Amino acid sequence: MQVEISKGLAVERVELRSEPLERTVLIDFYLPLHIQPEELNLLLINDGQDLVTMGFEKLMDHLLGEKKIQPLLCVGIHCGEDRKHEYGLAAAPDFKGRGAKAALYQRFIIDELLPFISEKYNVDSFRERAFAGFSLGALSALDIVWNHPHLFTRVGTFSGSLWWRSKDKSDKDYDESSDRLMHQQIRNGQFHPSLNFFFQCGTMDEGEDRNRNGVIDSIDDTIDLMKELLQKGYREGKEMIYYQIPGGRHDVATWAHALPTFLQWGWGRTSS
Repeated sequence: MQVEISKGLAVERVELRSEPLERTVLIDFYLPLHIQPEELNLLLINDGQDLVTMGFEKLMDHLLGEKKIQPLLCVGIHCGEDRKHEYGLAAAPDFKGRGAKAALYQRFIIDELLPFISEKYNVDSFRERAFAGFSLGALSALDIVWNHPHLFTRVGTFSGSLWWRSKDKSDKDYDESSDRLMHQQIRNGQFHPSLNFFFQCGTMDEGEDRNRNGVIDSIDDTIDLMKELLQKGYREGKEMIYYQIPGGRHDVATWAHALPTFLQWGWGRTSS
């Protein structure tokens, strides 16, 4: 256990043993000080090690100190060595078998982590629960939120691996309209009026353009997924936000730049 206290934020590191994952998960808790439990919102974040790299505690301390966001307990979940199998879609692995442990990771989040947080901070019911992630961790967060609308109301997807597919794109019968797994899951799913979505991409997130339309794949995949959500009834600018960063890359620095926009979108104060 490690506790560091800044002006308005306590950061605590905990090791939590997971039965379904059969490993110990390293977790960082970023807790606003002098806050009553009933005031707290909860945000889980995959790839919590990236929060350490970007100095997330300083970002949060500033936003809270300037009263730019509501009280928010952030939980940075460090990835394990088997990241490519624990992150993904719980329903099915991709064409290479990646994501084979995603259902186990989902069990860890729902059955172990959430109860642990509630007990640790003596919170029976947070004002709101949300989940966010970067790259493959973003896909994992989106999958968990989409399939648990009774638990979560928001998701933040930063450079999401929304290309996740059931067939190799080089296969002759590959069809991006049906073979991208998260797109298909949303297309076959139901409208959940409580859900809100934040999508971020950078114009230099990658270099690939599989359909040669002049738009990189990560942006295409994100826009196409938003179209699926539009078909379900979600409204852009309302329940769904797209934030594109000119020159933004697939890296921690870009995600650190985008995080304040996400945090103020989800939990911003109307006045200081």
